[in-house]
Amino acid sequence: MAKSKYEYVKKFEQPDSALLGTWLVVRIDGRSFHKFATLHNFAKPNDEQALTLMNRCAEACMEEFTDIVLAYGESDEYSFVLKKDTTLYNRRISKITTEIVSCFTGHYVFCWPDIMRGPDGSPRPLVYPPQFDGRLVCYPGLKHLRDYLSWRQADCHINNLYNTLFWALVLRGGMSETDAELKIRGTVSGEKNEMLFNSFGINYNNLPAMFRKGSVLIRPLVEEDPAPSLSA
Repeated sequence: MAKSKYEYVKKFEQPDSALLGTWLVVRIDGRSFHKFATLHNFAKPNDEQALTLMNRCAEACMEEFTDIVLAYGESDEYSFVLKKDTTLYNRRISKITTEIVSCFTGHYVFCWPDIMRGPDGSPRPLVYPPQFDGRLVCYPGLKHLRDYLSWRQADCHINNLYNTLFWALVLRGGMSETDAELKIRGTVSGEKNEMLFNSFGINYNNLPAMFRKGSVLIRPLVEEDPAPSLSA
């Protein structure tokens, strides 16, 4: 950048480096995705194509940013775990977050026509572009990182069990959305499972794991070849 008398304005920029020696987790979330899913006719309670598209975008992010060691996704969100000693963008929080969100969003649009298909096999039209927000959190230890991932997977299970029963009552049971919500209100997991099986013959545990537990992408460990020894 050329020197100029206006360069002093850079001094207003605030440093935002992430704490050293911590796991960096970037979580992205779809913005107003309930509306987005409705206008694009996502299948309820789970659209396998839409989840596959999310996974494809996460794979692209892991290919682009090699310091991402693990990614976990469910519904319209994805979490990316960067290794503790990453020096990506000097650990600048805003830079890392915006780069990953931008990469994910760009691939969502780019890969849409290849994955999102209608009943006749033709691409579903993209009515308007998706939007994702992002945040970065530092976790000091493996226990905190494990608990974070457990929290997100528990969220996946709770929401998916509820949605599976809710849409079964609406789409197969003929109930209104209001009545279905009232019927489910106050029930625990065991009661939801019983309602699914007794009323609709659905064994929740037999549903695809991607629906019940989310998706996990793991970067495989590659052992480096030992340095050749020098012989006299």
